[in-house]
Amino acid sequence: MSATREKDGRPGKPSGKESQPLIIAKTPAEEQRLKLERLMRNPDKPAPIPDRPKEWNPRAPPEFVRDVMGSSAGAGSGEFHVYRHLRRREYQRQDFLDKMTEKQKMDLDYLDKVSDNQQVADERTAKRRKKREKLKQKKLMAKKAKQEANNVEDSEKSSSSGEEDDQEREAEDDAEAPSFVMGKR
Repeated sequence: MSATREKDGRPGKPSGKESQPLIIAKTPAEEQRLKLERLMRNPDKPAPIPDRPKEWNPRAPPEFVRDVMGSSAGAGSGEFHVYRHLRRREYQRQDFLDKMTEKQKMDLDYLDKVSDNQQVADERTAKRRKKREKLKQKKLMAKKAKQEANNVEDSEKSSSSGEEDDQEREAEDDAEAPSFVMGKR
C-alpha cells in the first residue's frame, strides 16, 4: 500500500478534517442554524456575500435596420413572427424608458421635499434659538439689576447700625414659610 493511503482507505486524501455526518434540515430555522454552524467552524474564513443583481436594461434600438417591414405584398409567412418579436422588444424598451423617467421624477420630488423639510426645520430652529437668546439676555439683565439693587442696599445698610441689621435678618428668616410640606396628603 502507498504512503498517501489513510485510515478510510481512499488514496490521496489526507484525513485532516473529521468527516461530518450528513444532516438534512427539516425546517427553515434548522437550515439557517446549520449554515451558521458551518460558517462559525472557521471564523477566520471570509463569508460569501453575493453581489446585488444588476438592473435589467433593454437592448438598444438598432442604428440601421436592414430588413424594413413594408406594406408591400409578397411577405412570407415567417415575416410576421419577426415583426411580432421586433414590436414586443420595442414596446418593452419604451415601457422601461417610461418607468425610468417616472422613477427619476419621483426621486427629484423626494429630494425637493427633503430640502423643503430641512429648510423649514432650520427656520424653526433659528426662531427658537433667537427666543432662547432673548430669555437668556432677559434673565441676565434681571440678575444684574438685582445685584445692583443689593449693592445699593448693602451700602445703605452698612452706613446704618449693624445691630438693627442682625435683628431684621433673623425676623426675615423666621417669617419665611416653607414652599412645601412633607408627609401630608
